Amino acid sequence: MGAEAQVLAVPDGREPWFTQHPRLALGVAAASAGAVFILRLAVDGTKDSISMLYVFPVALVALGFGFRAGTAAGVIAVGLLITWTIIANESLSPLGWLTRVTPLLLLGTLVGASSDRMLDARRAERYATAVALLQRDAAEINDSVVQGLAATKWLLEAGEVERAITILSDTTLTAQQLVTRVLGSKSILTLEMRRPQFVTSRRVDPPAV
Repeated sequence: MGAEAQVLAVPDGREPWFTQHPRLALGVAAASAGAVFILRLAVDGTKDSISMLYVFPVALVALGFGFRAGTAAGVIAVGLLITWTIIANESLSPLGWLTRVTPLLLLGTLVGASSDRMLDARRAERYATAVALLQRDAAEINDSVVQGLAATKWLLEAGEVERAITILSDTTLTAQQLVTRVLGSKSILTLEMRRPQFVTSRRVDPPAV
């Protein structure tokens, strides 16, 4: 595994449990939402704000799965609230609906959007670190290639052709490995950055003498 792959692979314990175990997170969210729904059916009346307990499964889904899932979780929670009013034959005032529905929907959308941004930030940080490591490795390999070419030149001048060919072959293989890491299919660089037009357009011309 290359250095950039080691950076992009997150060690166990670095991410929250609901990110490491998405199926478990969904199960916990579904179970908690079901428990709140059953509790809401078991308790008569609208004085107790039991429906606000839906914020926990909604927040869990939003944190673990982002904006779309958080919004869907908020809508589902509102649907469970409406289902309870129908089954229990309860009614809420407009203010009651507003105070119960608004937090659930806002929580799912806002927390989900924040979760997406945090995930993008973590990915960008890992990518930047991986690129820095790739540049460091490229510099080291470049030095190795230069030294190999210099050694080949000296050996050719000394008449040791076989040793020169061996060193040149090893140097060529090292250079090919670097090109594969930077421009190959497993490269961390984007496809746009690997195109020849991108490299050519950013080539710096030597200063005029």
